[in-house]
Amino acid sequence: MIDPFGRTITYLRISVTDRCDFRCVYCMAEDMNFLPKADLLSLEELERLAGAFVRLGVRKLRLTGGEPLVRRGVMALVNRLGLQIGHGLDELTLTTNGSQLARYADELAAAGVRRINVSIDTLDAVKFAAITRWGRLPQVLEGVKAAKAAGLRVKINAVALKDVNEHEFDAMLAWCGAQGFDLCLIETMPLGEIDGDRMEQYLPLSLVRQRLAANWTLTPSDYATGGPARYFDVAETGTRLGLITPLTHNFCEGCNRVRLTCTGTLYMCLGQDDAADLRGVMRASDDDTVLEAAIRAAIARKPRGHDFVIDRTHNRPALARHMSVTGG
Repeated sequence: MIDPFGRTITYLRISVTDRCDFRCVYCMAEDMNFLPKADLLSLEELERLAGAFVRLGVRKLRLTGGEPLVRRGVMALVNRLGLQIGHGLDELTLTTNGSQLARYADELAAAGVRRINVSIDTLDAVKFAAITRWGRLPQVLEGVKAAKAAGLRVKINAVALKDVNEHEFDAMLAWCGAQGFDLCLIETMPLGEIDGDRMEQYLPLSLVRQRLAANWTLTPSDYATGGPARYFDVAETGTRLGLITPLTHNFCEGCNRVRLTCTGTLYMCLGQDDAADLRGVMRASDDDTVLEAAIRAAIARKPRGHDFVIDRTHNRPALARHMSVTGG
C-alpha cells in the first residue's frame, strides 16, 4: 500500500478499546464518557481487519487502547494474531500502562510478542498517582518486572510535562539503563478536551535533549522500530533514548502507519479527522476483496501530515477526539 506521497504503509496500530483504568491528565478528563460496548468491534472482527491489512502489506501490528489489556478476552485476539507472525506479519507488539502486565506477561510472550512499550511518566509514586489519577506505581513496576522475566524487551514511554516531570529524565535514563530498557520521551499532543491548560503542560524535547546532553553522551542512531521516534545511543548505559516530537520536529515525511479504532474507523493520520468506516464495509459483506478495496481507497486519501500547534493562540485541542479513542 502506497499513499499519495509515495510512503509505503507497513504499520497498523489497532485500538482494541477506548477504556482505561487510568485517567492520565494529558490524555483524558477524569470523568470520561466511554463508548457503549455494543459499538465496539468484536474480537473476531478485529482479527479479520488485521488479516486484511497484513495481506495488503502491513508487517507490524501494535495493539493499543485505552489500555488494551483491560479488554475482556483480549488474549484470544493476541494469540490469533500471533499465528500470523512469519506469514506476512513480522511483529506483534502492544503499548500498555503496565497495570495488567503481571497477569499477562507470560501469555504475551507465549503468543509471539517480543517487545512492549510501557507508559511510565515518573518514578515518584506520589507524582505517578497525581499524573494518572487512578494508577499505582508499585503495581506497574511489578508488571514491568514480570515482563522482563518473561523475556519481553521493554521500552519505557514518558510524556514530557513542564513543571511536572521535566527534571526527572536524568534519573529515568539511569534507571532504564540499569534495567536494560530504552527510554522514549514524547511531547504532549493537542488531542481531546482535558481538565487543564495544554500550554502549561507543553515541554519541547529540544530543550530536554539539550539538558540531558550535559550529563550523557548521546549519539544519533540509525536504529528504528517502525514508529516516529528518533533514537540516540546512550554511551554510558548501552541503551537508547528515543524522542517523539510532533510539535518541535514534525515526523510526517516518513509516516508509514495508520490507526484503526475499536469501532472500525480507520484514521489515516493521527492529527487529521479524515477517516474511513471499515466496520460498515465489513458488516455489509463477507467478501474480503471488498474490504481490501475499501482499505486501499482509504490509503489513497492519506494526508501529507498533521497540523499540531500549541501556543497561547492555539490553546485548544487540534481535534476533539481523545488519544484513547484513536489509539495511543
